[in-house]
Amino acid sequence: MSLAKAHQMTHVPPSSVMMPDVELWSDEPQLETPLHLEQIILMLVCLKWWWRDRTDYFASGNISIYYDLEQLPPNRNRFVGPDFFVVLNTQPKERKSWVVWQEDNRFPNVIIEMLSRRTAKKDRTTKKELYQDTFKTPEYFWFHPYTLEFAGFRLVEGKYESIAVTDRGWMWSQELGLYLGVRDRKLRYFTPEGDLVPIPEEQVAIERVRLAQVEEQLEVAEQQLQTTEQQLTELAALVERYRDRF
Repeated sequence: MSLAKAHQMTHVPPSSVMMPDVELWSDEPQLETPLHLEQIILMLVCLKWWWRDRTDYFASGNISIYYDLEQLPPNRNRFVGPDFFVVLNTQPKERKSWVVWQEDNRFPNVIIEMLSRRTAKKDRTTKKELYQDTFKTPEYFWFHPYTLEFAGFRLVEGKYESIAVTDRGWMWSQELGLYLGVRDRKLRYFTPEGDLVPIPEEQVAIERVRLAQVEEQLEVAEQQLQTTEQQLTELAALVERYRDRF
């Protein structure tokens, strides 16, 4: 059981409060730069490709999370919109926002914020405190697409502790079962074996290389077979020649 699942029951709204089942739209501002958008899309596309056979999670980015009924109109100043987040043990259906009280009181298992000039201070302080104390999100990472600042934290006894960094500069995500690390100035996923989790285009390139290698091996094997057949033919002719002599 993940840490998030263990803490979910602590976030049940009071039974005396009516929980409206209305559809709430996301209310997030535009991302600061195209590079921030590109990084979020990369995280989302790679994870969805890697988990293409799974139907027990929801992943999205830059959409609002409504976690308190007091956030509803006209008091809409307390919702939050992580740049990228993953919720486990839920249905991967389409959503316009994440409404905690409509989702069995589930909070994100993993949150990743993309630091920017405008948001970095808040991501390192107030948002970190919110994700630790209110969301109780098991793992929180941040990454700056320009400076490449990368940090990760895991919830231990209610407090975030820094995640150990490998000699490659990667950090292990227990929730995702993957490493996170920087390659070619992008935050990427890596398998437990250390392989890059590719985007579909990269996977196509990998398969093309593999196919070329297989074709080359088949060509070598065919040449070896032809050589062996020729040698057998010559040997058979030699046997027949000696047989005629005796």
